[in-house]
Amino acid sequence: MADRAHQGPEMEIVHLLRAVTVELGLHSVRFANRNGMHPTDVRALIALMDASRAGKEMTAGRLGALLGLNSAGTTALVDRLERLGHVRRVRDGRDRRRVLVEVDERAVELGWASFAPLIGRAVELLEGYDERELAAVRGFLDGVRRAAADTDLETRLTGPG
Repeated sequence: MADRAHQGPEMEIVHLLRAVTVELGLHSVRFANRNGMHPTDVRALIALMDASRAGKEMTAGRLGALLGLNSAGTTALVDRLERLGHVRRVRDGRDRRRVLVEVDERAVELGWASFAPLIGRAVELLEGYDERELAAVRGFLDGVRRAAADTDLETRLTGPG
């Protein structure tokens, strides 16, 4: 484990990452509030868009597992998003017993209307980096994402503390 007193450039970057995470979280909460949603609804829509972009199907059970929700919470979430017109339940074409959750194009458009300026700024910043620098940024962010997922899984398996 890193020495907590260590305040070198690595810790400066860790603190910047934390600040970015807080700002993005606040942006997400403001978006949710403006659109009559809970922050978990926004996380669900992001998970559904990510799955769609990756060409993966999403069941309610898988969505709930990704969000750390129980079955009742997942059902309430999907019902709420469906009522708002952001998602739809669709029977799986290969197995009619299976129901998939898909994000509606209106939700994607709503997200773009709010997040496009931020995404555009991030892309502009990244355009200033060469391929090697982009690979370093990508590697760092993916490593932090994996570390956070591993830590979260460990906490769920062993409990806090």
